[in-house]
Amino acid sequence: MIPVLTIDGPSGVGKGTVASVIANNLNWHILDSGAIYRSLALAVTIKNISLDNLDKLLELSSELDLRFETNNKTKHLNIYLDNVEVSAQLRTEKIAAIASKLAMIGPLRDSLLIRQKKFKMLPGLVADGRDMGTVVFSDAPFKVFLTANVEERAKRRLKQLHEQGITGNISQTLDEVKKRDERDVSRKHSPLKPAKDALIIDTSDLDINEVIAKVMALVKA
Repeated sequence: MIPVLTIDGPSGVGKGTVASVIANNLNWHILDSGAIYRSLALAVTIKNISLDNLDKLLELSSELDLRFETNNKTKHLNIYLDNVEVSAQLRTEKIAAIASKLAMIGPLRDSLLIRQKKFKMLPGLVADGRDMGTVVFSDAPFKVFLTANVEERAKRRLKQLHEQGITGNISQTLDEVKKRDERDVSRKHSPLKPAKDALIIDTSDLDINEVIAKVMALVKA
């Protein structure tokens, strides 16, 4: 048995940070499934491929040269596309919006599903995404679904953008978060929802260390 911890939830709930810290604590592998879609979105942008060109999208997804490495100093995840560190580029709203649209394409999700499953290796895997516990690793022994009210998530997203030197305002960011939520929840393939056996944690009034403690307690138990 290869243990898997899935951490699902919408944007702005701290999935990435929680997953990275816990994977580091447990010395497990890590999968940021959203980064796979965002990396594909970046590659699509660079190569100027239309989102209507399914054949090209599938071809690109099969050739995606992607790897994750945890930064020992920050404990955050560094993402490399074609051996180039692209973590900051993947966090822009433009790339996030394209990734969200790509995630709605069924055949593309099927193609990337196989790739995501290959991240399951000993001694264990922490998988962060939106359908890790419901679809990709539905038999995982540990499942968590993080949530928070949309206003708090918009504030966190705006803070993240400002830290990257990207301008924005709360009204625009709130609108973008709501639109992405709508796409994620209503899409036909693998909609965003908690697994029936997931531990649901509302992070609205919790700091990141409190969230990490709750998730670690689940794994240790």
